[in-house]
Amino acid sequence: MKRRDVLTAGLALTGGAAALATPAIAQSAPTIRWRLTSSFPKSLETIYGGGEFFAERVSKLTDGKFTIRVFAAGDIVPAFQALDAVQQGTVEICHTATYYYVGKDFTMGFGTALPFGLTTRQQNAWMYHGGGIDIMNDFLKEYGVIGFPAGNTGAQMGGWFRNEVKTMDDFKGLKMRIPGLGGQVMARIGAVPQALPGGDIYPALERGAIDATEWVGPHDDERLGFYKIAKHYYYPGWWEPCSMYHVLINQAKWDGLPKQYQEAIISAAREANLDMVAEYDAKNRLALIRLKAAGVQLHKFSDNIMEGSYKAASELYDEQAAKNAKFKKIYDEWKKFRAEEAQWFALAESSMDNFFATKL
Repeated sequence: MKRRDVLTAGLALTGGAAALATPAIAQSAPTIRWRLTSSFPKSLETIYGGGEFFAERVSKLTDGKFTIRVFAAGDIVPAFQALDAVQQGTVEICHTATYYYVGKDFTMGFGTALPFGLTTRQQNAWMYHGGGIDIMNDFLKEYGVIGFPAGNTGAQMGGWFRNEVKTMDDFKGLKMRIPGLGGQVMARIGAVPQALPGGDIYPALERGAIDATEWVGPHDDERLGFYKIAKHYYYPGWWEPCSMYHVLINQAKWDGLPKQYQEAIISAAREANLDMVAEYDAKNRLALIRLKAAGVQLHKFSDNIMEGSYKAASELYDEQAAKNAKFKKIYDEWKKFRAEEAQWFALAESSMDNFFATKL
């Protein structure tokens, strides 16, 4: 055989091997289809959109091999049954707030927010570099799920009230939509907490079934129309200095995923966590301007209310730590972390924020 023929044959073989290599690699990545149930309605496009953003990123990171179809609250199961659906295998994954499930165990609150707890950046610091993800997943094992942070609203507002609240006495008998741990603290100061999903709040407020409600902040609250009924808008939302959301995944389904698909989920969740905070910060400023123009009255909770609520929250945690070993295991270290973070933020972030607030 001539040298030229040998080279040609060699190139042909090399090209053939390359042509075979791509399909072989592609075939090693299975096609997987999952369903995700959200705890939020489509009308709340930022929170609900966090689940969609996450699903889109998973698809792109796996070249479309791993797709997750997102369903709004109520399409498959109600908002507060998302975790149950994942546990039972009705769906493989959900996008939800862990504090919706404090009825199962008080410890669930650490995944989303505790009243007078960590701010958004502090929560991220605890989750990503303070061992929070591993700590929460160790706890979640008994529920047959694994979870990753996938969104946060930032510090929330203190809610909408038909009438002004100036002292702790004004909360006695007040019917307020506030779920989770915030609701438990509210009950301690005399209020009557109600746990309602986002889509049910406005009708309840309109017909007088509740006297007040909290949700998130200016952007979402404006969309839900609370200002049309209750004009008194309070801050800060001490029960949610942040509100972190998670994707919770059926453990057996997670274990069955290829490693690269697991990594895609972890990366997509982290991106969703970052993106939601940025989106809320961009949207809330504009919504607040519109709400003020619509006649909304902004009020800061009085020192009497803040101090009384803080005392009630602290007593609640101490009581839980005394009777719930799982809660205490996390709470003791978390409390130390919170104190150290507060000292650091007081020096830098808070002092800068307070200065600018008087200048701009």
